[in-house]
Amino acid sequence: MDDVFKALADPTRRALLDELHDSDGQTLSALESRFAMTRIGVMKHLNVLEAAGLVVTRRRGREKLHFLNVIPIRLLHDRWVSKYTEPWAAGLVELKNRLEHETMETQTMEARTMEKIFEIYIRTTPERLWEAITDTDIRSKYFFGNRFRCEWTVGSTFEMRNSTEEFLLGEGEILEMDPPRRLVQTLHALWDDAVKAEGTSRVTWEIEPVGDSCRLLVTHDQMREGAHDEIYGGWPMILSGLKTWLETGQVLTTPGSIMYS
Repeated sequence: MDDVFKALADPTRRALLDELHDSDGQTLSALESRFAMTRIGVMKHLNVLEAAGLVVTRRRGREKLHFLNVIPIRLLHDRWVSKYTEPWAAGLVELKNRLEHETMETQTMEARTMEKIFEIYIRTTPERLWEAITDTDIRSKYFFGNRFRCEWTVGSTFEMRNSTEEFLLGEGEILEMDPPRRLVQTLHALWDDAVKAEGTSRVTWEIEPVGDSCRLLVTHDQMREGAHDEIYGGWPMILSGLKTWLETGQVLTTPGSIMYS
């Protein structure tokens, strides 16, 4: 938490996060061009943000791309906001929304180029984390109470339904399975007409053991630029609930986490 507060305390670093919020997946050169400082200066600020978990990097050929990771801010929200009254909560919710929601102009539905990356560290084993991702009873505890029907084999389909299993909220197909390290699936959200029109996207879960913990990287891609934010906006809440469940055995009780239970 200290690293997150330190990173957010600097106005230049907050501006860098704003730039990634407006256009995710930028190179150092692209970010450097927007600031009146040296390349080394921008790099140092990015290193602080990356150390705090607020920025995640990915290699694409020779390029190193920088992505905004909102999970640490979500964890700050979950740790303290529920203890205070609504006016206090509204302040952090406004910050959360500013970082999570895209404001890009809508392009054609065929232009599926947007990618969102979420990184979180959980004190657990790869086996327990894999079970929490693929077991429908556990998954419902942090996935808005929704239920999942899936055989969890390559080529199998899955359905996501509400807690009473009355309404179909989403569907997809399992593309890759490498337990307990990697799971790749498609996702077609169906809970309303706006998200249904977005079509099918892809979600990749990657688990890496780190000491007595695991690094979980969730990549949601193959979305058009300006895709409806309901498609990907729930991930910080979902992954915070997953971390809480595995580390404490308790269900996250922030209002958004239980809204569909």
